[in-house]
Amino acid sequence: MKRAGQKVVAGTEAPGTSQTSKKQKTSLCSSGFGESDPCTSMDWGSLPHHVILRVFQFLTLVDRARASSVCRRWNEVFHIPDLWRRFEFELSQPATSYLKSTHPDLIQQIIKRHADHLQYVSFKVDSSTESAEAACDILSQLVNCSIKTLGLISTAKPSFMNVSKAHFASALTVVFVNSKSLSSIKIDDTPLDDPSLKVLVANNSDTLKLLKMSSCPHVSPAGILCVADQCHGLKELALNYYILSDELLLALSSEKHVDLEHLRIDVVSENPGQVQFHTIKKQSWDALVKHSPKVNIVMYFFLYEDEFDAFFREETPVTHLYFGRAVSKAMLGRIGMNCPRLIELVVCANGLQPLDDELIQIAERCKNLTAMGLGECEVTCRGFIEFVKMCGGRLTQLSIMEEVLIPDSDYSLDRLHLEVSKHLGRMWFPDMMPTW
Repeated sequence: MKRAGQKVVAGTEAPGTSQTSKKQKTSLCSSGFGESDPCTSMDWGSLPHHVILRVFQFLTLVDRARASSVCRRWNEVFHIPDLWRRFEFELSQPATSYLKSTHPDLIQQIIKRHADHLQYVSFKVDSSTESAEAACDILSQLVNCSIKTLGLISTAKPSFMNVSKAHFASALTVVFVNSKSLSSIKIDDTPLDDPSLKVLVANNSDTLKLLKMSSCPHVSPAGILCVADQCHGLKELALNYYILSDELLLALSSEKHVDLEHLRIDVVSENPGQVQFHTIKKQSWDALVKHSPKVNIVMYFFLYEDEFDAFFREETPVTHLYFGRAVSKAMLGRIGMNCPRLIELVVCANGLQPLDDELIQIAERCKNLTAMGLGECEVTCRGFIEFVKMCGGRLTQLSIMEEVLIPDSDYSLDRLHLEVSKHLGRMWFPDMMPTW
């Protein structure tokens, strides 16, 4: 890259170059109006600030830092506040991680010169405790920040969970107290606790709209209830099922509370048979939907087959269901009976019994269903076509592995795709198992 003030010249003629050759070169570097092409002679240092700023926004952080050394003008643009509203700190240990860590000198420069400009900040750390502690150290220094969005992302567990709760809470408190305008927070898999949530609410209750805090074992139902009671602008909430309660749903359904748009619930069991899942009353679900009729209720299940007893025995207004482990035919039958608001269903695994009856019941009763995905399951071609016929063109997403479909006397796989395509109103093929 040329330094500002230098001219970029198209080339230098060798001795003896003919006039004809010179004319050809001139014509190649001129515009239709007979003027020289700007690229042949340009003072890059004289570009307007807003143009350089736009270019910098497309560069990676490393390239941006290199470009800032071209000239004084480019270095000035490098420090314009607009360029530092969004930033991702990447922290890793070179010996154990593929992440490219943000250079320590740059981190200190950002803290010194741009802490009060940061608005959308994320920390991406590897699985090491050292990286998570380094992230906490940076958070502790953001005393002049005005952050609106904060994300703490672990590329692999345990990371933040290995940091002492006191250190983590102290660092997070600095941001919670000083920002005053936090609207979006993603702090999954962290040692967040109830006192930290109270600090968050005390300083940002009027601005908080999104809170994602799944897998935060130190947060109790009382802690999240505090958020629901006081953050009346909350639109999106993600949490573990153990925190979900009738009291929480009723708090989110109170007249003073703004309509919730998304509620994500992770239902996870690491050790089969050791967790007893509670049941949420139908009246509590009904209150939430009455208050927020358009709310999306998303549930991710990572349970073993014998742990589903507490779910879907009564009508449940869930809209999106994802099963990461095997789910029984009986459970799918309950979904067909008691989930009339269902929009999307993904089943990663099931037993070796065809799911024809269950899918047909879901198609019949779940009138809003538009997306379906099936992994390690079995469905006869006849049953699958009946399911598609009942859903019709409203199935905008249909992802079925070819291995799921069992040919029968009426339909081969070749005929199946034509029949399904006809009912969907578009060309459709089953997914193929990738081969390596």
